[in-house]
Amino acid sequence: MAKKLAVIAIGGNAVNRPGEVPNAENMLKNISETASYLADMIEKDYDIVITHGNGPQVGNILIQQDIAKDKVPPFPMDVNGAMTQGYLGYMIIKSLKNILVERGIEKEIASVVTQIVVDEKDEGFKNPSKPVGPFYTEKEGKQLQEEKSWDFKEDSGRGWRRVVPSPIPLEVIEKKIIQKLVDEDFLVVAGGGGGIPVIKKDGKIIGVEAVIDKDRASALIAKDLNADEFIILTAVEKVALNFGKENQKDLDELTVEEAEKYMSEGHFAKGSMLPKIEACLSFVKESGKPALITDMQKLTEALEGKTGTKIVK
Repeated sequence: MAKKLAVIAIGGNAVNRPGEVPNAENMLKNISETASYLADMIEKDYDIVITHGNGPQVGNILIQQDIAKDKVPPFPMDVNGAMTQGYLGYMIIKSLKNILVERGIEKEIASVVTQIVVDEKDEGFKNPSKPVGPFYTEKEGKQLQEEKSWDFKEDSGRGWRRVVPSPIPLEVIEKKIIQKLVDEDFLVVAGGGGGIPVIKKDGKIIGVEAVIDKDRASALIAKDLNADEFIILTAVEKVALNFGKENQKDLDELTVEEAEKYMSEGHFAKGSMLPKIEACLSFVKESGKPALITDMQKLTEALEGKTGTKIVK
């Protein structure tokens, strides 16, 4: 039976857990756990391309650079995004490779520093919306907003977070490289943090101050690669209506039509589930193939159809 190609987007909880000290030891511990679930997929004869978030990590870099700004000038957002792609790619490769060796699986893994083109006139630059960094109380958020001129928004009942521009991803610069690696049977880490946001101007590539939503960027990569499945791993087992309320209703399957109806009714929060649903719809509509949203700890069961939310045409 031919292998299936899946693009798997892993969320921030796979790297830094809420309330946990964001040091390298904890990040490696969490990534190793995530890698074990990915290895299960590989044992089921999947080829995978792994994408990942970087909101907490790039936010922490911004904090570090702000503290040290009198010693070393802060870097722009695109360079900080590239930094997170580098060190998270290393952590994912190392963790996954070690687990595969333990299981007797010979696979080469490559991490691709990935640039993604956006439109410099995108409305996202006028209305910052992408959460980065740690959670704050409302008082702390408003104080930082006043002190540093940062934008803050409440994030789905979890606290206040800094928000930055989040333009729509249009083109993956390195898509031919990623495709060649997949064709050569490599496991690939790509599009980290939604990719490094760049614009094309006068024949040149120019980095911009923004963070691309990793789920939207991952859907673009999945479409480019003609993937068989697009999977988003997050902190919940299933997509739900009336999330967090007494009448919460978990969903096993969503058609495109149903998802668009629920979106119009405001069921999915802008800072969390909405971009995941939008990314899945983008993939399903164009490819006709299914998407899946679930908790990473439930991935094996979800692939067997026992849990998770499947989005279909």
